[in-house]
Amino acid sequence: MKQIDDFKGKHVLVLGLAKSGYHAALLLHELGAHVIVNDGKIPEDLTDVHTLQDLNIHVVLGEHPLDLVHEKLDYMVKNPGISYENSLVKKAIDLDIPVLTDVELAFRVSKAAIIGVTGSNGKTTTTTLIGNMLEKNVKGHTYIAGNIGIPSTTVAKQTTENDVIVMELSSFQLMGVTTFRPKIAIITNIYEAHLDYHGSREAYKEAKLHLIKQQTIDDYLILNGDLAEMKDIASTSNAQVLYFSKTDDTADAYVKNGNIFVLGEPIMSVSDIQVPGTHNIENVLAASLAARLYGQSKELIQQAVQQFHGVKHRTQFIGNVNGRQFYNDSKATNILATKMALQGFNDKVILIAGGLDRGNGFETLEPSLEKVKTLVLYGETKEKLKLAGEHKKVEKIILVDTLEQAVNTSYALSQVGDIILFSPACASWDQFPSFEVRGDVFIDCVSRLNQQ
Repeated sequence: MKQIDDFKGKHVLVLGLAKSGYHAALLLHELGAHVIVNDGKIPEDLTDVHTLQDLNIHVVLGEHPLDLVHEKLDYMVKNPGISYENSLVKKAIDLDIPVLTDVELAFRVSKAAIIGVTGSNGKTTTTTLIGNMLEKNVKGHTYIAGNIGIPSTTVAKQTTENDVIVMELSSFQLMGVTTFRPKIAIITNIYEAHLDYHGSREAYKEAKLHLIKQQTIDDYLILNGDLAEMKDIASTSNAQVLYFSKTDDTADAYVKNGNIFVLGEPIMSVSDIQVPGTHNIENVLAASLAARLYGQSKELIQQAVQQFHGVKHRTQFIGNVNGRQFYNDSKATNILATKMALQGFNDKVILIAGGLDRGNGFETLEPSLEKVKTLVLYGETKEKLKLAGEHKKVEKIILVDTLEQAVNTSYALSQVGDIILFSPACASWDQFPSFEVRGDVFIDCVSRLNQQ
């Protein structure tokens, strides 16, 4: 990693002792900062806390004392999920103290080139695909990090000039960057999401666009050419802009006659894509374009796509239970993601959905419910989802309390040959700490069915 003096002797408050906060604190300590870590909760496992304390890092748990933020504080590094309405964050902003996220730290110390991927949907799959495509990187090592679950600071510390980091970036993370500059930036799409955090679609979009603010003519920006507003985004960029499209054969990556073309050359057939849904064609187009810009061969790109069978919790095939196929799409934390998942199936499905109520209705999901023969609903939004199902005249709608009940009910109502899709269209936080935990519970429930 680069040895930088940005934080040497500086007073830094790390707000949030999750995985990203813990590793950010370790990096800042290594860079010579005076670090205090604060978390409003007390974790059950105190191993990380003791590790930090052994390094003489002060850790404050169970509350957010306002006096942790003061005029002598140089930086705050906050967990991306912590709201800007948090009292400590608001005070830091009032005192003009920079509020950063861990991806900004990672960028500053990374010797590797960075490919940054953001978007409302598709960013995890696109990130994983690029990582797989560049795995056989003749220059050095390829890392995957960021919102995908691997702290970017741990990866950045290992890098050399010959490496590349493919980084999935959420709007939450991007709000805390100031110098972050990816060599290749990808925006898969921008739809309405996380309005409870950002307050408006415009603010959400603005957060996403922090990805490209520091790019120059020496960098690349890859955009979804099938979305009209991408042209407006392109006009604000200083980078070289390229487009991918499912329909426009003048784009830099496109589909024509069942083949995928990148930079004017055919590189594979659409039939090489092993994961369902037209949205995955978009993901492959974006990833292939990035990999070609980075210098990867057509043959290795095609091979990576042929060998890719999806990402955990993203329309993940779990298995066959007595002739019923189960799919885990726990990552579908918004309506659009569930619509895309449903588009990937030709036959009608049994859909399990529900979760955190963010205040929105589900009218925009209704057209996609044509692909659903039975709705099994749970969580805070089950009554709202029931309304959408009734408007669309879904044959059967069942309400239950828990995900386990939803799995058991779906199986009991199913027949041989049925597809049972778990695609919640909601965040997990009404009953689960994360979509990953929720997806693991779903997998466990299906596994128990197999054992009966």
